[in-house]
Amino acid sequence: MNINFTFSDTIAGYITGYNAQERWFTLETSDNRPFKINLIASTYARSVQNLTEGWQDPGDVSAFLATNGQYVYAYGTFYPNAGAEEVTFEAQQLIFPGKEPKVYRHEEQNWWITQISSIASSYLKWQFDYPKEEINYKNYRTMLHLGGSKKGDYLQETDTISRMVYGFASAYLLTGKDEFLEGAELGTEYLRDHMRFYDQDDDLVYWYHGLKVEGQKETKLLTSEFGDDLDSLPMYEQIYALAGPTQTYRITGDQRIRDDIDKTIDLFEKYFKDPNGIGYYSHLHPITLDAHEESLAHNKARKNWNSVGDHAPAYLINLYLASGEQKHADFLEYTFDTITKYFPDYENSPFVQEKFFEDWSKDQTWGWQQNRAVVGHNLKIAWNLIRQQSLTPKDEYLAFAKKIAELMPAAGSDQQRGGWYDVVERVQKTGDKHQFVWHDRKAWWQQEQAILAYLIMYGVLGDKEYEKQAREAAAFYNAFFLDNDDGGVYFNVLGNGMPYLLGTERFKGSHSMSAYHSTELCYLSAVYINLLITKQPTYFYFKPYANGWKDNILRVSPDILPQGSIFISEVWIDDQPYTDFDAYGLTVKLPETEERIRVKVLISPATN
Repeated sequence: MNINFTFSDTIAGYITGYNAQERWFTLETSDNRPFKINLIASTYARSVQNLTEGWQDPGDVSAFLATNGQYVYAYGTFYPNAGAEEVTFEAQQLIFPGKEPKVYRHEEQNWWITQISSIASSYLKWQFDYPKEEINYKNYRTMLHLGGSKKGDYLQETDTISRMVYGFASAYLLTGKDEFLEGAELGTEYLRDHMRFYDQDDDLVYWYHGLKVEGQKETKLLTSEFGDDLDSLPMYEQIYALAGPTQTYRITGDQRIRDDIDKTIDLFEKYFKDPNGIGYYSHLHPITLDAHEESLAHNKARKNWNSVGDHAPAYLINLYLASGEQKHADFLEYTFDTITKYFPDYENSPFVQEKFFEDWSKDQTWGWQQNRAVVGHNLKIAWNLIRQQSLTPKDEYLAFAKKIAELMPAAGSDQQRGGWYDVVERVQKTGDKHQFVWHDRKAWWQQEQAILAYLIMYGVLGDKEYEKQAREAAAFYNAFFLDNDDGGVYFNVLGNGMPYLLGTERFKGSHSMSAYHSTELCYLSAVYINLLITKQPTYFYFKPYANGWKDNILRVSPDILPQGSIFISEVWIDDQPYTDFDAYGLTVKLPETEERIRVKVLISPATN
């Protein structure tokens, strides 16, 4: 192709050669396409920097460029080639994933722990002006601008509070900082007091969509105000109302939280579950609690990824980790059996089918989704299948996860610039690429799904291709998504990695964004990297109430990991060494006391 105009872009790949005298190097992209990168007098370089860090100077760049296999991002300009076989590309900026050649900083033991602490601290400051002011959820607002400011919005959405609570709880689990647990517990209490409806007749709990706060007046909103779900009770809102409280329950054993969880699950079983078939309906009518009401329109008697699959990552895996109860393991197995049976559609697309009618026939006309794929949902399935594989191993789970991991890089990732796309057509319409539905931007949560999917697959299965994909995904995220000026992470970046800061996508808080996916990524990346991959012991923190756990047994497993892969090596209670624990059972027998205690656990990877 003869290019007769200039344009700037990013190229990501592995260095294959370096000519110091002529000032150029060559690289191959993830899918093995070669490029020649010319250096100019003003070319500069940096290494990735974590939140709370300043500029990271890589030092002698020639050491990186002379190392074949070194991964690098080169941002620069393509110049007209005037009929020549190769275009000229001049790099203005180079970004390396580490401070030394072939090192990835995101694999440092404390990288993700530092990051989650920073993100949680940012949300405490933005929402409550902590530590200058006390944490008070009356001041919570769904919408937060780029720097964390609040403007003209007085809506408190249940889901976004719950997701922020999840972030605080996860940050406490990794850091033991009391302010994070305070944020989690006060948020859970606020949800219980303001967003929960207890149906005494049916002994069930429902969660309001949110609360409008105008001075001292509070208006509860039962039905969703979000366009796709307007005037209905969406299953995913009920599911995500449990995310933060359940993660808090893991730490505290608060039986009031457990009661809410149980009664919400009873709601799922009584009204959302298909009584004559398999799976759960996506929406209910708010008055009749029937999924078949005509007024539900395009949501009438539908099933989808959110109503079936989101149980597992949002709350159910964490509930099982806390309880160890067979009924929760059975619910997880039912969930993954359903996904494995109905979601694959590989005769027609490399992407799963996500939306269905009541009888599990395909719904390919629904709203914005039509016959389109959300890239991250495919990766989310692979990630959670591997988690479930360690609990109830099945050949079909493993085969499905491997299929997704094999197909997704070519179908859903950007193999020239790095990162993962958002929504694409499930079926190719032109050429050999799946067309973008709206844009080629990359959302923070889709990067999370890719990172976690390939991290756990590499950690459990050991395939070097999974390591490559995990490293590329995490390197892109840490190079481009961290807001080192204002804190937190960006919602979206452009295809080339530059932040996209228009509309609601410039926000740090919205209907779609709170401290959830970014902190979930930090928490589980620390778990998978430290305990499965680099084999580094990691501390976890709990603060149970007296008699909160049955038989005083505290379960401390950080995630569903392969049996025998990790063990408790040391325990402290109120900073004193404690020895009454089951190392490979990952439980601590708490002492008989009427006082609330602080439990610090060192979990180590097994060496065999």
